Amino acid sequence: MLVTIGVMDSVKQRSEKRASAKGAQEGKAREVRAGAHLQPALDLDAVNATLAGQGPEAAIAWAHATFGEALVASSSFGAHSAVMLHLLTLHAPSVRVILVDTGYLFEETYRFVELLRERLGFTLHVAQPKLTAAHQEALYGKLWEQGDAGVARYLEVNKSEPMTRALSELGAQAWIAGIRRDQTAHRQGLRTVERQDGRYKVHPIIDWSLKDVEAYITRHRLPIHPLVDQGYRSIGDWHSTLPTAPDQDPRDGRILGQKRECGLHLDLDSRQNASLTSSGL
Repeated sequence: MLVTIGVMDSVKQRSEKRASAKGAQEGKAREVRAGAHLQPALDLDAVNATLAGQGPEAAIAWAHATFGEALVASSSFGAHSAVMLHLLTLHAPSVRVILVDTGYLFEETYRFVELLRERLGFTLHVAQPKLTAAHQEALYGKLWEQGDAGVARYLEVNKSEPMTRALSELGAQAWIAGIRRDQTAHRQGLRTVERQDGRYKVHPIIDWSLKDVEAYITRHRLPIHPLVDQGYRSIGDWHSTLPTAPDQDPRDGRILGQKRECGLHLDLDSRQNASLTSSGL
């Protein structure tokens, strides 16, 4: 009888410990999510004036010092994504990197993700749609073949919503993205630090050209996406990415040459009320 009581007491204690640990974890998660709304009030004109001409290293260092654990980064793991990831691991190695996995990435992209993760050692957070690719196609068909409305729905369900959800789950006050002004018309008007959907957005290499990117890759002996050698210079989902000729805009190969912006780098009003044809990811 005494043994039975002792066992029952031990089981009860372990159960209580597990419940306490779970409660602590849930409490921490709530604190992180709540912290995303306690953002510092920044004078963006002053911040951008300070960072002007200082290079990506200064922008990353400023962002890390300002936002700490509430800073994340995103990467498409596209043609030259190694550049931004390398800069991050040098100047803010604790920053978590979000990959939006639509379920339609090239096989080469998945392998490229693992190559870079193993080499650079960053922490990867994979964001996925609520429905799998097979589930979506069973219910809605191939949305990317259903005109502008279908493409817009596809991008929202498979890219914008998973990214927004990941930012909330990670308690992000700010996120870093490796976009550049020379990529699209929309990006030409962006500064190093902006606001997007209630969060701060940091673009460390916004001033860089493709030549700057290629020079950095050569200098640091970084890998490029394996599909680049096959003519894919801007790489997204396999069903809507085409190789381009040297005299074409690299982004002419995205969404079968019709769309330039997936929505991740547009605010909600722009995604909902404007055509996506004039900019890019």
